[in-house]
Amino acid sequence: MERGAKEKNHLLYKPYSLNGIIAKEPTSLEEELKEIRRNGSSQDLDGSASTTTGPSPSSSEFEMSDTFYFCRRGIESIVDDEVTKRFTAEELESWNLLTRSNYNFNHISTRLTVLWGLGVVIRYGFLLPLRLTLAITGVSLLVVFTTMIGFLPNGRVKNFLSEKVHLMCYRICVRGLTAIITYHHSENKPKNGGICVANHTSPIDTIILASDGCYAMVGQIHGGLMGLIQKSMVKACPHIWFERSEVKDRHLVARRLSDHVKDKSKLPILIFPEGTCINNTSVMMFKKGSFEIGSTVYPVAIKYDPRFGDAFWNSSKFGMVNYLLRMMSSWAIVCSVWYLPPMSRQEGEDAVQFANRVKAAIARQGGLVDLLWDGGLKRGKVKDTFKEEQQKLYSKILVGTQEDRSRS
Repeated sequence: MERGAKEKNHLLYKPYSLNGIIAKEPTSLEEELKEIRRNGSSQDLDGSASTTTGPSPSSSEFEMSDTFYFCRRGIESIVDDEVTKRFTAEELESWNLLTRSNYNFNHISTRLTVLWGLGVVIRYGFLLPLRLTLAITGVSLLVVFTTMIGFLPNGRVKNFLSEKVHLMCYRICVRGLTAIITYHHSENKPKNGGICVANHTSPIDTIILASDGCYAMVGQIHGGLMGLIQKSMVKACPHIWFERSEVKDRHLVARRLSDHVKDKSKLPILIFPEGTCINNTSVMMFKKGSFEIGSTVYPVAIKYDPRFGDAFWNSSKFGMVNYLLRMMSSWAIVCSVWYLPPMSRQEGEDAVQFANRVKAAIARQGGLVDLLWDGGLKRGKVKDTFKEEQQKLYSKILVGTQEDRSRS
């Protein structure tokens, strides 16, 4: 009886080995159910389990004990959700004297309050005006110079001047964020005719990479100031902008990208396949579109140090202007960039498998958690296909496949 109770406790509070409040050991649904049934069949209310024969752990009939597995997984998902917590700011182990990283620490002692107040004066009274001046200067020069270069005839001179102007302006904007960037393995930097893919934490990922090399940007056409910048940039360099009605046309997007990479004189395309910003702790599912083209892919891993300023953009909470002001009022933006060796699609490998292989390489190099979940869950619900997949797995255990039934 005592042994059965211990086994039951082991079942309900099974130790696992992975990061999180509830760490999870990778086991299949069938293995979990077998263990639950095995422990359930070895117990009896009067302690006479040895004299009775319970159902086989691998029985294909429904057992009430199976519900424990689904109940436990549901509770685990509520207590330690590994998806939605990727869409909120990363938690810090220590306070970095920024009110937004912890609203309580600055009231612990008089000394901390004084240090925090001094930091506010330095960040908002000195650093923020200086950074705003640099950012406005960089954007203004980019618009003016790219517009002027746009009047030149296509050729080497235009391409040379365009690259120099883009690099200069992006580096001025990087100074406006006081970004301290360490680039690793520069020999693997993306080359013309290729596609650069990177994990996505913030809109500033673009200037972080573009301050070390020129890229052809891909995105939707906007209005206002952003639209003005896009129009001036495309005059000097063949960036790829889409109308709102064209973005959902996958075939049109793929054709435009394919036509670009076929021209080896054009700059490499910069794409963030996750499609949304993740909080610098993990890499989520890569959309397969950019991996269907058949071009050489240059993976890049970006990892920010949140101790000096959180670069993650929570777009559901902060607008672009508010976010940029928060970045410019941080201590600094510190990050590391790793250029990984180029990767190509292997024989017999489909676009999804290729995308997962590239994603795994980026996660491994950046020290990020590799997740299979779609970043679209940030704004949408779980797809029915995910639910149906679990139902199919359980139904196969209960009734078996068609082959198993025909053989019996």
